[in-house]
Order: sequence, then structure tokens, then C-alpha cells
Amino acid sequence: GSEVEFYLFKLDENGNPSKIPFDNAGYMDIAPEDHGENIRRDICFTLEQMGITPESSHHEEGPGQNEIDFHYSDALTAADDAQTFKWVVRTKAYASGLYADFSPKPLKDKAGSGMHINISCSDESKMKNVLAGILKHIEEITYFLNPVENSYDRLGECKAPKYICWGEENRSALIRLPASKLGKRLEIRSSDPECNPYIAYSLIIYAALDGIKNNLLPPPPVEENLFDDESAVLKNLKTLPDTLDSAKNLAFESEFVKKILSL
Repeated sequence: GSEVEFYLFKLDENGNPSKIPFDNAGYMDIAPEDHGENIRRDICFTLEQMGITPESSHHEEGPGQNEIDFHYSDALTAADDAQTFKWVVRTKAYASGLYADFSPKPLKDKAGSGMHINISCSDESKMKNVLAGILKHIEEITYFLNPVENSYDRLGECKAPKYICWGEENRSALIRLPASKLGKRLEIRSSDPECNPYIAYSLIIYAALDGIKNNLLPPPPVEENLFDDESAVLKNLKTLPDTLDSAKNLAFESEFVKKILSL
């Protein structure tokens, strides 16, 4: 399942998208500061009518930024739902005289928009292998999780991760294990809404399967706040690619990627 963030911007006098946020609210704000409540409700009702179950919606950190989460499912249905979700949001926003922006970093110095991907394994004893497999291959598949130049303006800024590591309930880590779901679910926090979910989910699943097949084990969890530069440097952690070109080079040099995508 995915958690998708997006911005709502006003249209100009010609009906073209602007960079003027719909509101200036912040994280978890409510009316009157939050102007997006009615639109989010309309989106959720529409999703329900289409067979997609919304679970929560709220204002995100940036001005005009929102998030709507929907129920998990099998991988193919989850990818279908993610694509349908973006179409519904854009349609409902335009009907309200707004533009829905899913780019990773639409406003400089403001929070970027991510698409956190949650994955579970029916055999909980294998989750450590799943975690290790994804960490092993994350550099090679970053190009497909973060596929535009704008993606790399987001990573490492405003609570978006850049260090390759995992942590229990650590939102600064690349992969987070929620406290209430330890050993049952993990959340990949680097991906963004511009990714193709069919390709992204496929690569993540095959990385997880590689971890299971080869009984890979993850490194120790990271507890430190990696948004603090000093703490991050002391941990001496590898980082994700910092440009689209470097991510692309890693992907097309990867035997794993070539095999899965038949490149």
C-alpha cells in the first residue's frame, strides 16, 4: 500500500496552474487554516464509490500540501489504486478550480511530496530477509523510485531520507518499521509520486525475494536522528544517489535490474 502526498495550487486567471498554494496551513492543521478538508472528503467519497477504501486524510507540512492514505491490497491492485488515486485527485481538484501537483519538490525550501510504500510478508519470520534484500538493492532501483530530476531536490531535505539504513519507528531512516507493526510491515520512505508503481512495486518485491532466497540479514537498526547532519556523519552511512544521472547509471549497470526488467 502507498501513502501519497500532493500539493493543491490555485489556477491563474487563464485557468493555468500557478505556484500559489491553496492555503498556508501546516501539518495536521484543521479549518479554518486548512482549506483542503472539503476537497479531501470529496476525493475519499469518490474513491469509496470506485472500490478503493480510504483510511485517513490530513493536511501535510507544506502550504497547500495534503495526504490521503488508502487500504493495502495485493501488489497489482495496489498499483492500480495508486494510479487511479492520482487521476481522481487531479479531476476533483480541477473541478474546484485548483491544480493537484504530484511533483516531488514543487516549492523550494518547503516540504517535498513523497509516496511512502508499505510492504508486508505473510511469514513474519522472513521480514528481516525482506528488509535486507531491499536495503541491498535500493541504490540500483532508486532511478525507478525517484525518476525525475526534481526527485533529488527532495531527498535529504525537509524530512525526506537520503541515508541507506533502517530503524524502528525512525522517520529519518530510509526504511521505517512502525512500532505497532514490528516484524509485520515496513515502510520505504524515499520513493515519490512520480514513480511508476507497477515498476517500483515489482523491483521492491524481487529485491525482497532475493533477501529471502539468500537468507540475507540487515545491519543493526539506526536510532539516531539522521536529519541532524552531525549524527549522520558519525554513523558513516552510505547515501542514495544524489542526482538523476547517477541513479540512472547505477540502474543500467545493475545485473539485478537488467534481469527483472529484461533490459
